[in-house]
Amino acid sequence: MRFRGRAKTGPPPGDAARPAEPDGPPPVLVIDALGRKCPIPIIMLAERIREVPVGQVVAVLADDAAARTDVPAWCRMKSQDFVREETLQQGGWGFHIRRTY
Repeated sequence: MRFRGRAKTGPPPGDAARPAEPDGPPPVLVIDALGRKCPIPIIMLAERIREVPVGQVVAVLADDAAARTDVPAWCRMKSQDFVREETLQQGGWGFHIRRTY
C-alpha cells in the first residue's frame, strides 16, 4: 500500500550519472606504507599524526592485511577517530583517521 506524501526512495532523475562523493573531508596528510609489513604502517602513523592539526584527517595507505585490524585497534587504543576504510584500485586499503588530541 502506498501513502500519499511519502517521499520516493532513490536518486532524483538526472543524478544517476553524478559520481559518488567520498565520505568525510579529504586527508591533510597521506602516509604511504604500501609494501610495508605491520607494524610499520602503525609506527609510521604514530610518528606522523602530530603533523596533522587536531580535528583533521590523516590517511594511511597499506597493503598488508594485518593493517585492516591493526589500524582501527590503534585508533581505539590511542583515542583517535577511525573515520573509514577504502579499497585502493592498485590494491590495498586507505585508512582515514581523524586526530582528536
